[in-house]
Amino acid sequence: MRTLLAAILCLATSLVFAQDASTVEKLAFGESDEQVEAIAQLVALGNDKSALILQALADGELVTSGQRVLIVKGDSATEAVTGAKLPAVPADKEDISVNNRLRRELAGALAALKLVSPQREVRLAAAKELTGGADPAMLPLVRKALSQETDGTIKPMLEQIAAALELRADDRDARLAAVKKLASSNNASTKSLLLSFIEAEKDDELKLEAQRSLREIESGLAWGERLGIVFTSVSLGSILLLAALGLAITYGLMGVINMAHGELMMIGAYATYVVQGLFRSTPFFDAYLIAAIPVAFAVSALVGMALERTVIRWLYGRPLETLLATWGISLILIQAVRTIFGAQNVQVENPSFMSGGVELLTGVVLPWSRIVIIGFAFAVLFLIYLLLNKTRLGLFVRGVTQNREMASCVGVPTARVDTWAFGLGSGIAGLAGCALSQIGNVGPDLGQNYIVDSFMVVVLGGVGQLAGTVYSALGLGFANKLLEAWQGAVLAKIAVLVFIIVFIQKRPQGMFALKGRALES
Repeated sequence: MRTLLAAILCLATSLVFAQDASTVEKLAFGESDEQVEAIAQLVALGNDKSALILQALADGELVTSGQRVLIVKGDSATEAVTGAKLPAVPADKEDISVNNRLRRELAGALAALKLVSPQREVRLAAAKELTGGADPAMLPLVRKALSQETDGTIKPMLEQIAAALELRADDRDARLAAVKKLASSNNASTKSLLLSFIEAEKDDELKLEAQRSLREIESGLAWGERLGIVFTSVSLGSILLLAALGLAITYGLMGVINMAHGELMMIGAYATYVVQGLFRSTPFFDAYLIAAIPVAFAVSALVGMALERTVIRWLYGRPLETLLATWGISLILIQAVRTIFGAQNVQVENPSFMSGGVELLTGVVLPWSRIVIIGFAFAVLFLIYLLLNKTRLGLFVRGVTQNREMASCVGVPTARVDTWAFGLGSGIAGLAGCALSQIGNVGPDLGQNYIVDSFMVVVLGGVGQLAGTVYSALGLGFANKLLEAWQGAVLAKIAVLVFIIVFIQKRPQGMFALKGRALES
C-alpha cells in the first residue's frame, strides 16, 4: 500500500514538474500570445515559484541558454524550474525580450500574486492596482485571495475585482450577480467596464440591470466629486484665512495698508526652510516643523515691529504715503532674500506624518498636508480669539480699535499697543508662510501671490472684524473652487473680483460693520 501511494505521489509530482517546465519554456521561447498564455498559467498556479519566475522576467533576470531557462542574479545562475544552482553563468546566455504588451501583463500578474502576500501593505497595493483592470485568467487566484482575506478594507476591493472578472463569465447567473455587485463600486474604471458590457451584452434583462448599476455608480462618483470640491474649498479658505488674519489685525487696528504683508509671510516660509536645514542632520527631522512654528512667528513679528518703529509710526493718518512706503519695504525685503538665499525657489520637505493622504473614495484623496493646514489655521484662529478676548493686551487692542482717543485718556499706551499689535499681525503672517511652505516651493515672490487675496478677504469681511475675516475667507474659497469647476480658474478670479467690487459698492463696511462709540458718533 505504501509503495502504491509513493508511486502515485511520484507520478503526480512528475506531472506537475512537466507542466511547470512546459509553461516556463513557453514563456521563454514562445511567441507573444504564447507568452501571455504562459503568464496566465503561472498566475493560476499562485505559488512562490511562479512569483519568482515572473519577477525575474520583469527585472530582466530570466535568460535562456540553449534549451534551458535560467534565473541570473549577478554572478549566480539557477534553473528556473528546478531551482538547481549552476556552477557558473553560461557564456551563451541570451536575454528574453519583453515588449510593452508583455510588460503590462507582467505588471498585472505580479500584482495578482501579491494578493496572497502575508504583508497587508503589499496586498492592499496589489488590490488597488488590479481594481483598474485584471485579466480573466486571474479569477481563480483572486477567489483564492478573497477566501483567505480578513481585512475589512482589502476584502471589498477583492469582491469588486472578482465581480469585474465574472462579467466575462459564460454563466448568465454569474454575470447577473456580478452586475448587481458592481453597483456598489466607487471606481471610475468600473463605469467604463459596465459601458463596455452593455454594448457587448445581448440579454436585455442583463442590460437593464447593468444600466441601473451604472446610474448608482455615477451617483456615487458625483458625490465623490462634490466632496472633493468641498475639501479643496475649505483648504483654500483656510490658506486665505491664515494669510488674512494678520492683515485683519494691522489694517483693522491702525488703518495701515501694509503692502509688505506678503513679504512677512515669505520671511516665515524662509525661517521654516532654515529650521529644516538645522534638523536635517539630526534623527529628529520630522520634529522640525514643530520647532519652525514659533521661530517663523518670532522672526516675522520682530521684523514687523522693527518696521512699525522705524517707518510706519511716522506715517499714521497718511494712507497713500503708507502704501508707497510699505510697497518699497516689500521690494527691499524681496531683494534681501534673493541676496541671502538666491533667486531660485527652495524646497521645504513635508514631515513623514504629513505625507500621503486619506482615500475616502477611489480617486478622492485628502492629502494629510492639507488636512494639517486646515487644522492649523483654525487652531491659530482660536488662539487669536483667546488673545483678543481673554487677555489684557487683547482688551487694549479692542479699546484702541474702537476709540483711540478715549483709550489714551484712560491710560492705555496706544503707541506701545500699536507696536505689539503690528508685531502680532506680522507674526501671524509668518505662521501663514510656515503653512504655505508645506504645500509648495518657497521663493522670493511667495507673498506676491497672496497679498491681493488677503486684502479682498479683509475688506469683504469688514475691517477689524475677526468673524468677518473667517466667513469671507471660507466664502471666497468656496466661490473660487465652484467657479473654477464651472468656468476655469481665470474666469473664476474675474467673477469673484467683480462680485467684491459690487458688494463693497452696496455695503462699504463689509459683511460685519465695526462698532464703537467713535464710529457711531
